[in-house]
Amino acid sequence: MINFPTKNQLLQNFLSCINWEEKYIYIIDLGKLLPAFPENMRTQEYLISGCQSQTWIALTTSARPHDKPIKLHGYSDSSIVKGIITIIFSLYQGLSLQEVANVDVKPFLINQLELRQNLSLSRSQGIHLILDSIQTQAKFAL
Repeated sequence: MINFPTKNQLLQNFLSCINWEEKYIYIIDLGKLLPAFPENMRTQEYLISGCQSQTWIALTTSARPHDKPIKLHGYSDSSIVKGIITIIFSLYQGLSLQEVANVDVKPFLINQLELRQNLSLSRSQGIHLILDSIQTQAKFAL
């Protein structure tokens, strides 16, 4: 299992970047942490419809109980989106299905990391689509 950065580590690393060019480089570097995405999951079911890049997100969990941590799988053909996926996965790391279904990570992404202000409109919409997909998959699995 990959240990993604914690929420605090993400925030500290973002704050230590001098400008948004450094933050983009950091986001791209984060994308390199994503493990390989299983080929059998590259299906319409997991494809993020409406995302400008080809992006897949899949949530898996053990059968029961629902308090076990979920596992997220993700892939994008965009380096920036891979990094954004890693950031999102970091925020869900160690959470159960119930927690994933109920937690709202958007305020952290938008207010603390300021992603909306510094990404293109299509990338910002992509973040919402990825988060919606994770929430939908978690609620469906419950």
